[in-house]
Amino acid sequence: MPLALPRFLHPLVPKAWRGRKPMVAVIRLSGVIGAASPLRSGLSMATVASSLESGFGMAGVSAVALVINSPGGSPAQSHLIHRRIRALAVEKKLPVYAFVEDVAASGGYMIACAADEIIADPTSLIGSIGVVSAGFGFDKLIERIGIERRVHTQGEAKAMLDPFRPENPEDIVRLKAIQADVQDLFTSLVSERRPAVRAGGENLFTGAVWTGRQALPLGLIDSLGDVRTTLRARFGDDVILKLVAEKQGSFIGRLLRRAVPGSTITGLTGKGLAADALAVIEERAAWARYGL
Repeated sequence: MPLALPRFLHPLVPKAWRGRKPMVAVIRLSGVIGAASPLRSGLSMATVASSLESGFGMAGVSAVALVINSPGGSPAQSHLIHRRIRALAVEKKLPVYAFVEDVAASGGYMIACAADEIIADPTSLIGSIGVVSAGFGFDKLIERIGIERRVHTQGEAKAMLDPFRPENPEDIVRLKAIQADVQDLFTSLVSERRPAVRAGGENLFTGAVWTGRQALPLGLIDSLGDVRTTLRARFGDDVILKLVAEKQGSFIGRLLRRAVPGSTITGLTGKGLAADALAVIEERAAWARYGL
């Protein structure tokens, strides 16, 4: 059995000879999933791609830990992030652990399913495997203040779900069909990545949520715990947790990108700011659904 090298000799010996401490790249994925705007930073493929590439490409890394805190959002962005994580995990041959903080719901849970294991706090909220579409209807408001809505289209479905006109039953039928298709993709993905969910026999695809303690016996997660405790148990007390810095950009930078897309100066129009304000309200509502 080789003798341990005395600590006072460490500075005299090349680092490569001393043995390397295990290292895990830690990537935070927080926020509502969707496109960014000047008033909010969305969790999207554009905002996380750099962090994912940096984490999985880190020299000497033994695994990647995803710290997730998201109530969901865009199905497309959720799926894109999920696929990128899986592609990098296969390419780099690295295990992936997902750690849930307050919530991993809907698209947030889809992203968590990209991990080989999901670990949550007993009080975390897990699930919401479903599809929702939400918006506002202003048709009665503009009628009350004497505004007439004029829309001219080529294509009968082009003005589908216009918030300034009364709901059209045919639009609802089309929307339900779209939701059903997205739900089918979502449930198939969860069933593939989490076989225990389907094997349990209980229908967990109703959009309901569970606490971490409730989710464990249902197969939605693998264990209860936190990043530091779990990774030290897996890789030893000397494991290095290397946080990958987020690259969201400054508030001013986001304003400039909003005001000058490409080479055409559009300015911060009232319409644009109104849309961003509504996005902030919807973001707040997404967290509020889970009491956060």
